[in-house]
Amino acid sequence: MTVSPCSAEFSVYNNELYQFLKNNRASCIKNSYAQIASIALEIDSVDPLVIFQKLSKSNQLNFYWENPSKKEAIAVFEAVTKFQFAGKERFSQAENFIKDCLSKIVIFCNENHSLSKPLFFCSFSFFETCFQQDYPFSAATIFLPKWQITRKNDRCILVANILVNADLNIEKTLEYLWQKVIAINKLKSDFINVDDSRTEFTKKSITKPIKFKQSVLSALDSIQKGHYSKIVLADALNIRSSTPFDLFKSLNNLRQLHPNCCIFSTSNGKGQNFIGASPETLIAIRNQKLIADALAGSAARGKTPQEDAKNADRLLNSEKERHEHSLVIDFITQRLFSLGLLPQVLAPRLRQLSNIQHLWTPIIAKVPPNVHPLQIVAKLHPTPAVAGVAPDIACMEIRRYESFERGLYAAPLGWIDSQGNCEFVVGIRSALIDSNTKSSLLYAGAGIVPGSDPEKEFAEIQLKLQALLKALT
Repeated sequence: MTVSPCSAEFSVYNNELYQFLKNNRASCIKNSYAQIASIALEIDSVDPLVIFQKLSKSNQLNFYWENPSKKEAIAVFEAVTKFQFAGKERFSQAENFIKDCLSKIVIFCNENHSLSKPLFFCSFSFFETCFQQDYPFSAATIFLPKWQITRKNDRCILVANILVNADLNIEKTLEYLWQKVIAINKLKSDFINVDDSRTEFTKKSITKPIKFKQSVLSALDSIQKGHYSKIVLADALNIRSSTPFDLFKSLNNLRQLHPNCCIFSTSNGKGQNFIGASPETLIAIRNQKLIADALAGSAARGKTPQEDAKNADRLLNSEKERHEHSLVIDFITQRLFSLGLLPQVLAPRLRQLSNIQHLWTPIIAKVPPNVHPLQIVAKLHPTPAVAGVAPDIACMEIRRYESFERGLYAAPLGWIDSQGNCEFVVGIRSALIDSNTKSSLLYAGAGIVPGSDPEKEFAEIQLKLQALLKALT
């Protein structure tokens, strides 16, 4: 049943909600503590990106998540509670924070649907600490949003998370909730507002081409000497604009250009957003069934079907690319085994995106109830696909070679619910947008293994950057 404030069901829901909140407030008064009431209501089907554009504010935490091919999207804004921290224990601290919050949540829901659960949204930086002091995001940010709108196919559910304490004004809270429902329902026929005025851009690589190629040669020398067997080197492209970047236009472009990727955006509430279109799922868990992507080894798409097939065949049969790919498979399976999981490696295949294709092997496993998703994330990050082998040594070398702060680039971000269902992607094909300075930093990397050619690795990075540049400009 879809909730509308103008419908006959309004008074029924209103009475039920009033009693629900009244009971919770009484419990808070009696026990001298606060709770979080999570209220799920089915609403008219609205594009979450439209809601994200019309109702989110730049001075609040927000998060956008969309899998166009799966016809699912989530828009959330305004934090009820959040936690930010850095250091070696950030994943376990995040787990404890979520568990503590869950102990305070009481749920009102007449819809037995996966969309009706409150979700926690997480972003982590690549390194446990950001060395750039003015980097705009924390090494770990976890928050429970006040407003969560999820659409799957044509079904849309609003989850409102409300702080309940002894001072809660129930009448005003319900009035505010229904006003929000009215505002959202009014958007069901709206589209993304796009400014088509011409904007001037300048672009500049953070790393000079010759320096990057020298880094590749140096890394190959270290690999030959046995210091490590793979390293992923990244570059960043600085874009400056004559006008502020249009976040919503960029997200709309990304979902149209990359329907097979996960489109994401997370903000810091200070005017900066980290956005992208990731082809790589770190982990997704549904009903204790895990899937992880081993994604490594790349080739360009062809301009004709014949050229495309030729590039794909060359990729599938390349000893260098298959070796790079096998390093990722071995790492993921070993790490899952170490947690007591029994991973199964599915048949390798191609992941074909708009301008690039990758070797892709899905890995599946059943997750025991005692293993929290963030324990798996902590074990898998960083994978050889974004760091190297061995990861610890590769990460030290990455710090030496790269002159910019990776920040959220190539790091886990996603959501998790109370039942252990979750989805985390690796933040690649991504950009840091700063509306305050009208600038953006685009990131892309390439895996360096024996047989890597500096010219080809540099070209691969440019190919990845161009896909993102097209969406932003």
